[in-house]
Amino acid sequence: MVVGLGNPGDKYVDTRHNAGFKVIDSLAEALRIELRREKFGGRFGSGGYAGEKLILLKPWRFMNASGQVVATAVGFYRLSLCNLLVVTDDMALEPGRIRIRAQGSAGGHNGLADIIEKLGTSEFGRLRIGVGSRGEDMAVDYVLDRPTESQKQALNEAIERARDAVLCWIRDGIDKAMSEFNRSDA
Repeated sequence: MVVGLGNPGDKYVDTRHNAGFKVIDSLAEALRIELRREKFGGRFGSGGYAGEKLILLKPWRFMNASGQVVATAVGFYRLSLCNLLVVTDDMALEPGRIRIRAQGSAGGHNGLADIIEKLGTSEFGRLRIGVGSRGEDMAVDYVLDRPTESQKQALNEAIERARDAVLCWIRDGIDKAMSEFNRSDA
């Protein structure tokens, strides 16, 4: 299952905070998976890739309340957490960078913190997409704003690389995805 974090509604469509949603949309388009069904409190679609069943999920709650949607879906499918990847924005990474990890802390990200709380563990994969930062005191306004023109190109390229990293994760596992997509020249 791949979960992309973002905020629902037209107001947030092209904001930095919706990078996770954009990766899910890119995967859905590439794999011809429809996300129209509502299930678990999110936009949901399923299909297959590389001989694996694939579930795509966009929690249709505000970012900070994504955890219950994820926990409900994981419970319903009795999903092993090694088969869960959460995709989100990250202000600690420069715009356009991506970082995939097998587990880790929330790193100050409230959406990840809520998922960790609801699952009772941080032992699930996450793929972070760099959006940059203007400082901690302006964090909320920054992520809820749209990227500048120069950042937009870097972010769009990162979304494509993130989609490819997810496909690698499904096909070859987390270690191969980390090795291939966490390089500094990637």
